[in-house]
This record gives sequence, C-alpha cells and structure tokens, in this order.
Amino acid sequence: MYDLVRGPLVWVAFTVFIVGTVYQVVRFYSLSRKNPQFRLIKPTGGPPKKEDPPAEPVLTFGQRLRLSIAGTNPVMTTVTTVFHVLLVLTPFFVLGHNVLWDLAWGISPPSFSEAFTDVLTIIVIAGGVYFLCRRLFMARVRAISSTYDFVILAIATAPFITGFLAYRNIFDYDTVILLHMLAGEIMLVAIPFTKLVHMPFFFINRFLLVHENTFGAGGSRIWR
Repeated sequence: MYDLVRGPLVWVAFTVFIVGTVYQVVRFYSLSRKNPQFRLIKPTGGPPKKEDPPAEPVLTFGQRLRLSIAGTNPVMTTVTTVFHVLLVLTPFFVLGHNVLWDLAWGISPPSFSEAFTDVLTIIVIAGGVYFLCRRLFMARVRAISSTYDFVILAIATAPFITGFLAYRNIFDYDTVILLHMLAGEIMLVAIPFTKLVHMPFFFINRFLLVHENTFGAGGSRIWR
C-alpha cells in the first residue's frame, strides 16, 4: 500500500491536478472575452442636460478598501490571507518534502527549518479551526453552510493535521504518514474540480477580470 500511495498515486494526483487546472483556465477564457476599449468623446462644454444622469463618484483606493470585507471585517481578512498564503507556500519549503525531491530528481529546493515549519503548520490548523467555528457558531454563516463546505475544509487542512501528527510521532507513524500522503493527493485532485479552484483562480480573478476589486492597472477581460 505504501509503495502504491508514494508511487503511482502521486503521478495520478499531479496529472489530474495539472490537466484539470489547464482545463479550468481554458474554460475561463471560453466564458470571458477581451475587455472592449471604448473611445472617449471629448466633452463639448456647457451645462449638463437635464436628462443626463448624475456622474457617479469615483472612489479612492482607501474608500474602496473600507467598503470591502477588509474594512468591514479585518479579522476575517487577516486570517483568510494568512491561511491561504501558508496553505500554498508551506508544502514547497518542508524539509521532508524536499528530501524526496532530491532523492527522486536530484533537486534540492530551499527548506524552512523543522521548527519554523511546525509553527506554520500550527497556524494553518488554527486557521482551519477558526473557519470551522464560524460555520458552526455564527448563525449567518451556518445558514449558508452545507456538508460540502465542511468536506472542503477537511480536505484543505487534512495534509497539515496528518503532517503535524507524523512529525511529532503521535499515533502509529506508518499509518499517519500514509494518511498524510493520501490527504495531499486527494487535495491535489480536488483543487481543479471543487471550491478549492479559487486558489489558482485568485490571480485570474484579481488581475485579469474587470471588477471593483481588480488589482494592478486593471483587468483585460470581462464575462460574456
């Protein structure tokens, strides 16, 4: 079982993840179109006509920020940002993962110390507990939560929980490390086809799509 999970299933998981993500990106482009560039007409001057609607106020970045979730719920914004950043970055700098890369491909990426990785893992798990408590105890969040949401949260946090247990030799190591690898593979497979797809779509949503929260100089595509 260990050889199956560490060998063929890893390749299957990465293949599904890559192919699925490419499919979703292509699908995004099929559902969007290039942002049309309108030619601005120079005003002729004079008072505005009565039938002309009043000009909408242009909000500054600070005003937009205060009106967004970052301004109305800074705690949720902070926890969400830290959780997602560590969820994506931490696995790439785990010493145990990079030793496997070195053994398989002769590649030795930089790694965090085991103590620092342990701290990051605890932060991710704490973030998962925070989201779980919101869904269980906040009425407005519980009202829109379903079993699917709890399953997605479990998929996202299971690799970190099992990795933490394996590192500290809690329970049987062989069983826990097997569950850790399975959890990671399940997460990879789930990313393109569940809510977790918002992780790779974050950059598309913030930098390419035109909307009120677009980053940078502005989006280049709009929904059809």
